Amino acid sequence: MTLAQILAIIIFVVMFILIIMDKIPRHYVTLTCAVLTIVLVFGLAMRDPAAIWEALNFKAFTSPSFWHASGGPSESAGINWETIVFIAGMMIMVEGMSHSGFFRWLCMKLARMVHYKKLALFISFMVLSSVLAMFIDSITVILFLVAVTIELASLLEFDPIPMIMTEIFCANLGGSATMCGDPPNIIIGTSLGMSFFDFLSHTGVCAGISLIFIVLYFTFVFRNEFKKPDTVDVSKLPTPESAIVNKTDFIKSTVIFALAVVLLVSHSATGLTVSFIGVLIAILTMVANPRSIKKIIRGVDYVTLTFFMGLFVVVSGLEQTGVLNVIADFISSVCDGNQGMIVSVILWISGAASAFVDNIPFAATMVPVVKELATLNNMPVHVLAYTLAIGCDVGGSATPIGASANVVGISTAEGSGHHISWGRYCRDVVPATVIVLVISNLYLFMRYL
Repeated sequence: MTLAQILAIIIFVVMFILIIMDKIPRHYVTLTCAVLTIVLVFGLAMRDPAAIWEALNFKAFTSPSFWHASGGPSESAGINWETIVFIAGMMIMVEGMSHSGFFRWLCMKLARMVHYKKLALFISFMVLSSVLAMFIDSITVILFLVAVTIELASLLEFDPIPMIMTEIFCANLGGSATMCGDPPNIIIGTSLGMSFFDFLSHTGVCAGISLIFIVLYFTFVFRNEFKKPDTVDVSKLPTPESAIVNKTDFIKSTVIFALAVVLLVSHSATGLTVSFIGVLIAILTMVANPRSIKKIIRGVDYVTLTFFMGLFVVVSGLEQTGVLNVIADFISSVCDGNQGMIVSVILWISGAASAFVDNIPFAATMVPVVKELATLNNMPVHVLAYTLAIGCDVGGSATPIGASANVVGISTAEGSGHHISWGRYCRDVVPATVIVLVISNLYLFMRYL
């Protein structure tokens, strides 16, 4: 093993441990480790300025394929700027929608449609969480869903914790259905040149089947929570229209959101990349909200964006030193070329790992590994890509720290006086995670092997 490989592994392991410990802001961790990778791995050990340039990947912006798929193969090494730009654009769009009251209106409208019946509300919010997470990142979905759930629980007099836990799980499950649903999918999709419809027609089918079983499972588990008769006078509850802050802004944000969905669904046909769509949607949002531009820009989650940048550089250190190829060779030799075993190993390892470490860095690390595995075993890379996406997204639901949406949802509930312990969360959610992973394993076998 070379000095560069040893240093790259040490930096990566230290980064992962610090992220898990959660004592230092994670973007500080990845940015510091990125600097160490550039200085120690690329500079001191490899003495290769080209490796630094490859890791920073600024040339991606000048590549025609960054903006349009017909421009040729995309640059996936180093910082995945396509992922960064797309997520930033979606964050700006969501900020504009939030300021208009769109999300609160949507939740209150759905509650009114089911006549504020607690069991119907419980089921409909699970489905809503999954559907919205297909187009908006799961963190944002959970932020507004949990807030509205707590408000409705206070008005309708029920315990919001079961709904919050199921919303978190279903947001992660729904996020697995599309390329833009969860950050791991965005990383996988942009790195491997996959489209929104690629995910929807593959992982989306699996997520749809799994959702049926999960709704049945959670309805059975929490059946006693909703036996208390509905006695609240619904006529005194706030109307959905009261959630709309500004009607004009509300209409604008709805149109922009609809346009984003259309562009994402059709981008494989139009050739427009997700980075182009992200920039376009961000510009339209700011043009539509000229008086709120500063507020919208301030609302962007720069912590997450810088976290991604540092992470990609550290993973590039593993990739350029050949460490990830060694890992791929090891998995291939253990499975002895058995494609079914390789799929199962990727699914369950990614699911188990994502339950305890953030699924974003795990997915970023595994993308080059699955590419190498596919080459070594003469497998279509998309099969392993979908396997990795499902494992990361679903496995991340199993514990309170497995995915960012979990942490945000539980923290929001805690801030409102509703404590969700590790024991209570895992008791009800771990079985659901296992159910979906089993269904996914069968689905992958039946469809691809």
